[in-house]
Amino acid sequence: MSTELPPVAPEVLAEAVESLTARLRKKLDDATAGCAAAATGEADGSVTFRFGEDAVVTLRPGPAGTVTEAGQATCTCLLAPRCLHRAAALGAAPLADTAPPEPEPEPAGAAGTEQTTAAEPAESAASAEAASVESAESVPALTAAQAGAAAALWHAAAEALAAGVTAGGAVVQAELLRAAHTARLAGLPRAEAAALRVVRGLRAARERRTAHRLGDLTGSFRELLYTAGVLASGTADPALTGTSRRAYTPGGSLQVQGLCREPVLSATGYGGVVTHLLAPDGSRYSISDVRPGGLARARGAGRASVALGGATLDHAGLARGGLRIVGATVSPEGRLGAGRGVKATPLPGAAWTDGPAAPLFARPAAEAVAALLAAPAEAAEAETALIGCDVTVVGAAGDHLLVREAVPHAPLLRLLPAHPHPELPHTENLRRIASYPGLRLRVLGRPDLDRAATLRPVAVGPVPGAQYTLRLPGEWLGRADLGYERLQGEHFPPPDAAAAAAGEAGPVPAADAPDPLADAPLWRVRRLLETGVAGGRRAVAEAARGTAAQAAYGPLRRAGLTAAADLATALAAEADRRPRDAFGRLADPSPDGYAWAWLAAATHLAAAERSLVAASWTATPDGATPAAP
Repeated sequence: MSTELPPVAPEVLAEAVESLTARLRKKLDDATAGCAAAATGEADGSVTFRFGEDAVVTLRPGPAGTVTEAGQATCTCLLAPRCLHRAAALGAAPLADTAPPEPEPEPAGAAGTEQTTAAEPAESAASAEAASVESAESVPALTAAQAGAAAALWHAAAEALAAGVTAGGAVVQAELLRAAHTARLAGLPRAEAAALRVVRGLRAARERRTAHRLGDLTGSFRELLYTAGVLASGTADPALTGTSRRAYTPGGSLQVQGLCREPVLSATGYGGVVTHLLAPDGSRYSISDVRPGGLARARGAGRASVALGGATLDHAGLARGGLRIVGATVSPEGRLGAGRGVKATPLPGAAWTDGPAAPLFARPAAEAVAALLAAPAEAAEAETALIGCDVTVVGAAGDHLLVREAVPHAPLLRLLPAHPHPELPHTENLRRIASYPGLRLRVLGRPDLDRAATLRPVAVGPVPGAQYTLRLPGEWLGRADLGYERLQGEHFPPPDAAAAAAGEAGPVPAADAPDPLADAPLWRVRRLLETGVAGGRRAVAEAARGTAAQAAYGPLRRAGLTAAADLATALAAEADRRPRDAFGRLADPSPDGYAWAWLAAATHLAAAERSLVAASWTATPDGATPAAP
């Protein structure tokens, strides 16, 4: 059984790699491989790595369990601390989350502040943008330090993209980490977070982890290059600079009802729960409890006490109950703070059919998604907002569950687990639901805007008035949290009730569900971009050579996607550009032109795919999803 390695602060690893000579840097990737398996845990909490007889590296994490200082990593060899052994051991350890600044003390009667970490629930991705959208007046320019940090991050990102996964080893990653740390010191937390996501993605790809997806790494590169590129131009766009802290403002007196709760589990070892709430006017709020602890914390936090104004509820009770809050503090994205002076009193719960939750299920899902996509300033919120709909189960198809919304001419919708971890009950619950074709179901979920007509349900309940529907216990108030409660046989209608529902699933077989995103020829551009991420600039250049490669973009032009074809062609040409010096010798071209060409194609592809996803939520009069262009 391998020893668990302590997380290492990105700047500590970057400094260790930077101190190596050019000769030692070439050996770093080979030295790092296998370090984790050779680690040994000591009684004092330190971890040792043995490299031969005279070189022993020791990592001594601090009280928080993280190596945050260079002195906490030592080696006994003569070249220490500028030795290969120390850098290899640090590179084998996982990257630590950067700690945000400590919140300032809250003055009496003022709103509180709360820290933001990269591991908080999915909706925290929207907080940086939402908190920064203040007014449309003049936007100040970046400081010289911020512009310089953004330019350095752009250059490091362009070099990493040109190298790709195959050549994006420890040295390339260290350059990104160094630039990310500089961005953090300059006050650009969003740029830093984007760089850390790319480094973690490169590590996962090179280690061939099962959870790695090339498409996710491609998206991370797109976000990093876009963020660094815009900031390097000197524009202080608040949505791109981000914020390390969320400002909480006074919210007065509030009355909220629980919608549901869902587990939070991050790739960086954080776990917890977020409970979604609704006010009588439809305003959305949430209370989260996310801390280090991983899966065990995510599973146990569902019944943890709610730390808000002395409330005597746990998250399970709040998800089906309510609160009356006096002196509330609220962040721009609706997160309720627990500052001094906040008082909370429990209220009786309400079913989804009553109170503020009822309007969530009153309009078709297509209208709700269209409303989310129609507000550009709230694009991040669209990724995390919950919508409701009543559906009829069609059946399982591959890794998803097909359902049809209970409105005229509705398209087929795909249900995917909100979190795929096998130890969480999301997947098991959907698999059990799939075994009841024709079942009527009320779903509350998050639209997946990267997939065609896809919803990730966090809670389900029975459809009012339907006979063939869920039969949940009365104390559940008509809903089941799919991340915490496991649906059993007694929660479903008996087999004899299925005959009365025969034919409700509709005539469309599960295997015939249309997917305009998959059917569109845009996959050719996507494959070219992912080829660049996997194999680097050289792989794109090789793929672009020959008449067959040029003809590959013909289907794009015939489908009317001429801009996508032009951008892909320009990317291929830039990748194959081979400049020569004054003596006719081949010179390495700057990665900037290639990175801009790649970013232009990636940005256009993301916008085109988003349009297809939006169209997939609507249907033609015969109930079929509109065909791709």
